[in-house]
Amino acid sequence: MLPRRSFLAGVGIAAAAPALARAQAEQGFESFLDGVRADARRAGISAATLNRAFAGLRPNARVIELDRRQPEGGLSWEEYRDRIMLSPTRIANAQRSYAENATLLRAIETRYRVSPHVVVAIWGVETNFGGNTGGFGVIEALATLAWEGRRASYFRTELLAALRVLQAGDVTPERMRGSWAGAMGQPQFMPSNFERLAVDFDGDGRRDIWDSRADALASIAHYFQRSGWRHGEPWGRVTLPPAGFSLAGADTETKRPLRDFARMGFRAVDGGPLPPAEIETQLILPNRGGGQVFLGHHNLRVIRRYNPPVNYGLAVGLLSDRVA
Repeated sequence: MLPRRSFLAGVGIAAAAPALARAQAEQGFESFLDGVRADARRAGISAATLNRAFAGLRPNARVIELDRRQPEGGLSWEEYRDRIMLSPTRIANAQRSYAENATLLRAIETRYRVSPHVVVAIWGVETNFGGNTGGFGVIEALATLAWEGRRASYFRTELLAALRVLQAGDVTPERMRGSWAGAMGQPQFMPSNFERLAVDFDGDGRRDIWDSRADALASIAHYFQRSGWRHGEPWGRVTLPPAGFSLAGADTETKRPLRDFARMGFRAVDGGPLPPAEIETQLILPNRGGGQVFLGHHNLRVIRRYNPPVNYGLAVGLLSDRVA
């Protein structure tokens, strides 16, 4: 183990140094791991699992840098939608991925009663259809964040969950890789979500969201099922607001039947009438948007349980429509 001052000097990340200095003043990394070991052993994690998970473990300065980095401004809704989430390449890849996995997706839909189009959309935006699942060791990343202190309690809980996943034998420490924040595999599940929601759809005895496409896609569907997805209902739609509508002060909180919005003069994006349906609906405005207006339903809220930002939810919904 490098002395704490050598570790800081070696990484050369000035922005992370104050946080690391505070953390070192409170508790050394090895002492921190000793505490985690004690908690894990009380929770039934074996010494063999802990020894393998913590072998050679060091804090990862890149993880701290990424956690500390604050975004400078943000993309407009239109830039985020067109350049990032609904680029022509992503749409084409989504449609191809859906076609290539149609039989599997139908089987998953039969079991979980979740739209396969939204499953593919999530798969696409989270990891580029499994092509970019993250290169950080999950134990290393979570241990670093739990020790560093900014959200220590949350990441300590996730670290213990990750150790339980290893104990269960679903994955090895070497293969347990993910994002700098510990999100894992093709669906980018945090370890606690893996414990609750990952499934063994291919029947090989392991929940493998890293290398089993069946397990990864079925786990996304299970997440949506458990979050309250209503099969057969749309997520929402782009709408044309009535004449005189103003974005400023628009009521985005009240939920009312879709037919009420039709009566108020909202129209389909092609100018046609909205269906006089009873489905619960509310007005949705993108953040940093240039005027596009949406009507969202219950399933949009379910999408946002996967990742809360409203622009994320709208983009996933729109991509799922393009998959369809």
